Amino acid sequence: MSKVTSFFGELLLTVGVLLLLFAFYEAYWTNIAAGRAQDEVSAEMQQRWKNPRSAHSLELGDAFANMYIPAFGSDFAFAIVQGADDESLLAGPGHYVDTQMPGEAGNFAVAGHRVGKGAPFNDLGNLNACDAIVIETHDTWDVYRVLPMGTDPTTRSDEARDCLSEQQIGRVAGGDYAGVQGRTITTPGDVSVINPLPNTDSIELRPDLEPVITLTTCHPQFSNAERMIIHGMLTESLPKDGPKPAVMEGA
Repeated sequence: MSKVTSFFGELLLTVGVLLLLFAFYEAYWTNIAAGRAQDEVSAEMQQRWKNPRSAHSLELGDAFANMYIPAFGSDFAFAIVQGADDESLLAGPGHYVDTQMPGEAGNFAVAGHRVGKGAPFNDLGNLNACDAIVIETHDTWDVYRVLPMGTDPTTRSDEARDCLSEQQIGRVAGGDYAGVQGRTITTPGDVSVINPLPNTDSIELRPDLEPVITLTTCHPQFSNAERMIIHGMLTESLPKDGPKPAVMEGA
């Protein structure tokens, strides 16, 4: 009996050590590798931006924009790459290729890891209504604001009052965007969150749609059982040859 107990004790110890090593690999080593990949794609993008006349078609894994979330501090900055496949996401947040581009009417949707591999979206759960998500492209600064978290019209209107226009507030409080919350938890197979009008079955790209941003990541941490979704709406688009958005002061 003592031999059996000893065997299982050693087995549990071995399993524990392996789990610790895996956690170290996921949370530390993959961050280092992802950081190097992020630096490479960001440098390549900056070179392309300096030579806008050079012909280059956007391919999977290419960076094409920067993301800033001022609420997370001035050091939160990630280059966004084209593609939300596993390989592309190793270098940073990845654009769902069938969704719209920054500033366009419809849905600019971006996936990112929450643990390891740079963990760009680790803190998405800390975002509040009206927090800014800033996208820098070659030509523009696009400022999106996180949509209301509430569900009833009055609460949504109150939450949106500090950052959305009157027209946007109407659409968010009781119009076609009333069902688009700032943060939701859903299943991995729920593709409606990245449709042009999120959380609907419609894939029609209507010209009257608001430009929105959707960020997706695994939920809870260390699990891919569900997805955390953040939705924001474009409130400001400024040319790059002018001043930065006010929310970026100090960044």
